[in-house]
Amino acid sequence: MSEPASFLNSFAHALSVMTLYPEGHPSRESAIDSSYQDLSDLTSVAQRPPSFTFLDEEVIYGRQALRDLRAWSWGRRLTAAGVQRLEFERHVSRDEFESFLQEILARLTLSAIDTSEQRQVRSLGVRFGAVGLQNQPQVAAEPLPIATLDVRLDEEVDTLRWLQTEVQSRGSIPLLEAETLVCSLAVAMHREAQVMLPLVQLKEFDQYTTTHSLNVSVLSMGLAETIGCTPAEVRTFGVAGLLHDIGKIRIPLEVLTKPGKLTPEERLLMNKHPADGARVIIQTDGDLDLAAVVAYEHHIMLDGGGYPTLHYNRACTLASRLVHVCDVYDALCTKRPYRDAWTSAAAEKYLQERAGIEFDPTLVASFLEMLREGTAISALS
Repeated sequence: MSEPASFLNSFAHALSVMTLYPEGHPSRESAIDSSYQDLSDLTSVAQRPPSFTFLDEEVIYGRQALRDLRAWSWGRRLTAAGVQRLEFERHVSRDEFESFLQEILARLTLSAIDTSEQRQVRSLGVRFGAVGLQNQPQVAAEPLPIATLDVRLDEEVDTLRWLQTEVQSRGSIPLLEAETLVCSLAVAMHREAQVMLPLVQLKEFDQYTTTHSLNVSVLSMGLAETIGCTPAEVRTFGVAGLLHDIGKIRIPLEVLTKPGKLTPEERLLMNKHPADGARVIIQTDGDLDLAAVVAYEHHIMLDGGGYPTLHYNRACTLASRLVHVCDVYDALCTKRPYRDAWTSAAAEKYLQERAGIEFDPTLVASFLEMLREGTAISALS
């Protein structure tokens, strides 16, 4: 078992024992000592201060999903108590750690927290609280300091570039890395109950597919939350948004970045990327069937137009219609070799004008509502 998982398990064990025995009891002290030792061991090997985020059934350590703690029951208990994020900002003493455990226990049991003790805990090197996930229960107690989330996406950009290179060379998608990347984006897009849209700015035209895919993933998760999807569904849509253009790895860079009009042969090649992407995804893992469908359908219009050409008229899946809206919005707002970037207002007007023809009008309305209520920022300067 990894050091982060070992600490969380001993942390949960210490909380359980503390509910059974009073202060000073040998069993209670032993459990706290063991958990504190695990934290010290973790801190000694960690490259940065340990931080944990609890998202539905996922436990994220830093920006890495802990697969050995998937569906960890204590993650759900902590989230329900409003503890969705833990950050150890510095080395803490044994007494500080015990005070921290008492504070968490009070949240779990909804016990009254002494204000003088609360002020002391606020000065400790441990921070915890909510990260603004929508549709999560909140407790009535005075909120503790909310962990500050890093919304710069440098690491995510590098990870996605590596993932695309792996697909190009191996022909399959590193599923764990893709899921972890989406979990990291889900953490980054929330802060103090305010949806953040960390839109990555395009630095070079050959980075278009990377930055565009990250943006569409974040926008898709934001829109999925806006229409009331569960956290698990939100991240499933996020994976679909991340991989929707994966078929473009088979298109030569000179075609992707061509400044002028495409030739008929180049257009035919470009129009193959939805089917190529669906093929790569479905061959990687059967659990990605929704992402494969989205990759295939994300250029199909509401009235049946677009590409690939459907053999018979049918409705596309909700995920495909949702990603389509986010895909076009971000594409229009990004500078391309053959045109300047549109303003957000112009892109919004285009979505409104094409609602009912190209786009699902209900999703367009929800998307525009999300843009009004959210805060679009630039993650990379």
